[in-house]
Amino acid sequence: MADGPVNIFEYEELAKERINKPDYDYIAGGATDEITIRRTRAVLDSIMLRPNMMVDISQRDLSTTVLGQPINLPLMLDPAGHHSMASDEAEIATVRAAGAMGTVMVLSSHASRTLEDVAAEASGPIWFQQYLFKDRELTLEMANRAEEAGYSALCLTADAKVPPKRERNIRNNYVGGVSPNYSKIDMGTHTSTFGADAPAGPRDIRDPAATWEDLDWLASNIRLPVVVKGIMRGDDGRRCAEYGAKGVIVSNHGGRYLDTTFASIEVLPEVVDQVEGRIEVYLDGGMRRGTDILKALALGARAVLMGRPLFWGLAVDGEAGLRAVITLLRDELNGAMGMCGRPTINSIDRNIIGTVSPLLGLFPQSADFR
Repeated sequence: MADGPVNIFEYEELAKERINKPDYDYIAGGATDEITIRRTRAVLDSIMLRPNMMVDISQRDLSTTVLGQPINLPLMLDPAGHHSMASDEAEIATVRAAGAMGTVMVLSSHASRTLEDVAAEASGPIWFQQYLFKDRELTLEMANRAEEAGYSALCLTADAKVPPKRERNIRNNYVGGVSPNYSKIDMGTHTSTFGADAPAGPRDIRDPAATWEDLDWLASNIRLPVVVKGIMRGDDGRRCAEYGAKGVIVSNHGGRYLDTTFASIEVLPEVVDQVEGRIEVYLDGGMRRGTDILKALALGARAVLMGRPLFWGLAVDGEAGLRAVITLLRDELNGAMGMCGRPTINSIDRNIIGTVSPLLGLFPQSADFR
């Protein structure tokens, strides 16, 4: 018998027992009816694999690069606030696990630890996530702090301008803390009829009037490359390239802000097609199996990111638990690549996937078909 969890779903079940209910609901939940969360799993499961045989897969290589930085596998860690909900070591455990596994951690500006403290523990590439603030000096100050601390890219979240309605949080009367990264900023407090957006912290400093010109301004005024997170349309992906971004993360924010959106993997191909290779395209949303990662890569993602599962790993066994979660996905991806006849990341293409049964071609619809 296995001593521990053998997949991400089992890690979540254990984590649910160890994280208090309000925090678990905050992490696992989404906007309103949570249709997007459920639908994402269904969409990923509906994409079928078409393996090639008699290919030399004796030497498989999962390594790739993101923004020119080498990583050991095409799986990065999403920016997610307050890892202290799952582990006392919080983001310190996360950044150590990412470094040990040879991948990128994207630190949330709403982290439980300061960006400087997390950077001091990094042994691999780290990116920093933030927003466009009404105060443009504050926007640059945060980005410059990240650069000075050693972060190599800025992840700009674009899809969090409006407070979401998260009904689990309302029922739990959930209120979280403010990140120490904002401790020197006088922001007041934020509540709404939708309940506090905790633990994301006060929202009033974010700029709901920000436009593409502001992205261009930011990219032109910092040295770090900018990656825009929250893109769900091909034309928005194209605009990111036109206004100075070096990459985009196709993402519906895990279904946490707007419900009944497409699954992010459904819109990935149109974003890839419209950016035309000018910038890198990544994806997050529902990555729970190595085959999920394989499907995203086949549809054009350079790499994927995971959010909720990092909490499950941290809750089960801290840094070691998160390393185990990453290892599970790495090993599943490695096996799926081999079985599909794709020995390298660059060899993965759309030819190995499909969504329509080949049988449909044998039974065309007709007027008298019953």
